[in-house]
Amino acid sequence: MSSIVHTVTIGANPPSRLDKALARDVPEEAHLSRSRLARLLDAGAVRQAGVRVRDARQRVAEGDVFEITVEEAAEVETVAEDIPLNVVFEDDDLIVVDKSAEMVVHPAPGSPSGTLVNALLYHFGGRLSGVGGEKRPGIVHRIDKDTSGLLVVAKSDAAHHGLAAQFADHSLERSYLAVCHGVPDVGDPRLAGVKGVGFEPGGLICITTQLARHKTDRQRQAVLFQGGRHAVTRLRALETFGASAALVKCNLETGRTHQIRVHMAHIGHGLIGDPVYGGRRKFPDRQAGAQVVKSFKRQALHAMTLGFFHPVTGERVHFESQLPSDMEGLLQALRGHSANAQ
Repeated sequence: MSSIVHTVTIGANPPSRLDKALARDVPEEAHLSRSRLARLLDAGAVRQAGVRVRDARQRVAEGDVFEITVEEAAEVETVAEDIPLNVVFEDDDLIVVDKSAEMVVHPAPGSPSGTLVNALLYHFGGRLSGVGGEKRPGIVHRIDKDTSGLLVVAKSDAAHHGLAAQFADHSLERSYLAVCHGVPDVGDPRLAGVKGVGFEPGGLICITTQLARHKTDRQRQAVLFQGGRHAVTRLRALETFGASAALVKCNLETGRTHQIRVHMAHIGHGLIGDPVYGGRRKFPDRQAGAQVVKSFKRQALHAMTLGFFHPVTGERVHFESQLPSDMEGLLQALRGHSANAQ
């Protein structure tokens, strides 16, 4: 396998740690993130004066020279599959896809095929981002299986690097529509007493916690207030259905695994249809739409909007996705309309 050697000369006023200094001064065209550099250091791919350097915390000085050897991106083993995609936008650098609820993003032991990655490999025809050391579609964020909506994927290394940076600094616009049990209300005294909950102008409820994997169930996330990863969700009820349910708009400041689902459960308003975090809250039999609610097959969550600066052109772009038919049917039933009404 061929490789590329990048020479990095440390500039003035360098950060104290080697990994941070390399991330700052590595040539832009190398598209090496700090996490990738950490892996390269650990693998012995960084040398100074011909000597391998592995300590990411090593101190550096202006003028120090390092050589980083990067292996050519390997071909991914996942099989390309001719699966239809709902493409919202595409150019040479990225693609925005409106994902169906049934589609898994990445292949996994339980879903080895039929995933978004399988479909994109076929769609791209071999022109893939090599960031991370493997030629595969540049998945820079995910939405859960059984969550529908918008997802942006990098096609070039430049786009991958630029999009990853925007996700890291939380500068992207991401909003979701969800249908939850009960009605989140800024005037609810119970809600005011929930740890991590605050209220902001415009009727916004702000949930600020840490999130980490559950201690006993590794498939779940848990709310913490020490340790874990910082997570912030803002939400507002758009429409209410008695006291039993509400359509809410959720804006993500951060994008942690299962974030909206966990945060909504934390405040006592788990999502309708969520088999993991929805809880045992019963929907009243006499409430309009009760049968549709009880038979809803997935978490009622849809990635509605996505906005960011195009990582290559610098243009601000914005995309919006309509609610899928199953969630629209759920809302119609909650409003008291027949599921078959036109």
